[in-house]
Amino acid sequence: MICVIGAITVVSAQSTKKNEKETVTFLVTNMDCENCVKKVEKNIAFEKGVTDLKCDLKTKTVKVTFQPEKTTEKKLLDAFKKIKMDAEVKKDEK
Repeated sequence: MICVIGAITVVSAQSTKKNEKETVTFLVTNMDCENCVKKVEKNIAFEKGVTDLKCDLKTKTVKVTFQPEKTTEKKLLDAFKKIKMDAEVKKDEK
């Protein structure tokens, strides 16, 4: 019985880690038009580990939700550079 409880705990902990996600908002200073938005959506959304992406042309921001075991903020910044978009992590305004 103890082994079964231990096994369930391990499996539960692993599945929780796999479902862990982070959301980061990037300021993309040269995202000026709908074509820029499409470029971001077609490329960044398909980066490994990205699970959701929302672009806001008015504020020039891109909110990316990703699995941290598959990608990082740095890798996402590099992906923006590859498509010649100037991105930086937007810090919370408090």
